[in-house]
Amino acid sequence: MSEESSVKITVTENGWYQVEGPTQIIAPDGSLIREGSKFFLCRCGHSNAKPFCDNTHKTCDFIDDGLGKKAKKD
Repeated sequence: MSEESSVKITVTENGWYQVEGPTQIIAPDGSLIREGSKFFLCRCGHSNAKPFCDNTHKTCDFIDDGLGKKAKKD
């Protein structure tokens, strides 16, 4: 994969991380899990398909606006 390739990660409200762009998902042992250009990764921690989203967030009452902490302005 080219280091110049652009990857966009969108944190969705009450849902997954949407990853767009050429990406490799790598296991802790360094092996390739999957390679592609669009993935939906689990944020709720309850997916049975981790690290991928299986829409369990819809049934486990996962709530997060996806906005995270904002940087303070001086």
